[in-house]
Amino acid sequence: MQFTHSGVLLCLSVITLWGADQGRHPLTGRTIAGVMGAGGASWLERAERENEERPRLAVRLLDVRPGEAVADVGAGSGYYTELLARAVGPAGAVYATDIQPGMLELLERRIRQHKLTNVKTVLGAEDDPRLPAGALDLVLLVDVYHEFSRPQQMLRRIRAALKPGGRLVLLEYRKEDRAVPIREEHKMSVQDVRTELEAERFRFERVLNDLPWQHILIFRK
Repeated sequence: MQFTHSGVLLCLSVITLWGADQGRHPLTGRTIAGVMGAGGASWLERAERENEERPRLAVRLLDVRPGEAVADVGAGSGYYTELLARAVGPAGAVYATDIQPGMLELLERRIRQHKLTNVKTVLGAEDDPRLPAGALDLVLLVDVYHEFSRPQQMLRRIRAALKPGGRLVLLEYRKEDRAVPIREEHKMSVQDVRTELEAERFRFERVLNDLPWQHILIFRK
């Protein structure tokens, strides 16, 4: 896998960082990308990420409120989990779920290091993030939906976890923009996202294009 990052071409090992592609989505025909392994956590934690992707801006644009209950699905090493935990404050809660024990170990280390008392880690499954039913104001998927091997089942479980009117938000690299330096199977178009999520009874609200590389796609239960 190749990324242009801070003017340097990086060649990342598909074998050690990303798994093999997992077939095609039945509705859109897109390739379902392989999952990033814990060996790829350095990409998530790179110093240049704030300039290249603007995560803090993304969380501000989501207008996360103190006291809310939110989930970071596919949380990885917890980069966004920490930002969400600070946004919801001590009265709020963050459920950080991932299917890889190695990623959860890194996430729990981050929680201890930053003394985050409002984060609960969850070992999810390929078809179930294992979130509490009807409990969440927001579920956030950052560059992870395109890797779901069982996307329809995951969406149904996420929908069940949201409160009435709760939000599902996806950050996905813009497939429409060839200048975004990410492999095609790790990008998604607005139309493909809408086709797949609206089929599972999510209502499209809007898309924000304030970030350098990613769409912010907002849906409601």
